[in-house]
Amino acid sequence: MSVSNSSVTRMPVPLALAARVLPLLPLQVLLNICLGEIRSRHPRIFDRLGSHTSKRYGLEPTDLPIAFVLEPRRMNPRITAVRTLPSNLDARIAGPLSALIGMTDGSYDGDALFFSRDIHVDGDMEAVVALRNAIDDSRVDFLSESVVWLGPLAAPIERLLRSIVGSSSLRHEMGAGGGG
Repeated sequence: MSVSNSSVTRMPVPLALAARVLPLLPLQVLLNICLGEIRSRHPRIFDRLGSHTSKRYGLEPTDLPIAFVLEPRRMNPRITAVRTLPSNLDARIAGPLSALIGMTDGSYDGDALFFSRDIHVDGDMEAVVALRNAIDDSRVDFLSESVVWLGPLAAPIERLLRSIVGSSSLRHEMGAGGGG
């Protein structure tokens, strides 16, 4: 067992344990609402992926008993919550949830996370780089954008989620917000 000197925040153990019994259907409904809202406000978000929009990406938080399959299709993108990732993925990105979210909002540098071994990437590296570039170019704060549909509850829920996952959102702090 190695001791990590990583600064990446890990999911609190009680929350990770609670996620073991979390039914996936309500989470799936929320994920689809969030993805639909992001796509409606940023309809060209997946254009930068080019031919990689047909790829299936596995996102595996190593500190949670839940994983996600992202299918960033232009017309009908989908994200699916699963207990374990299927084997027929084009690429897999694994790491603490805060690192996965932090790469989307600018809190963490993906290269630094990769070289420090906080995240692990397998499969089609070209597809992973295309996904990373599309996310970087979109300048969308996915966590902030995911809760906008909650109206007046969006700000307190976003703060709660950020405190849970340890994401500070550099873009949000710098005043860029997530509305780009």
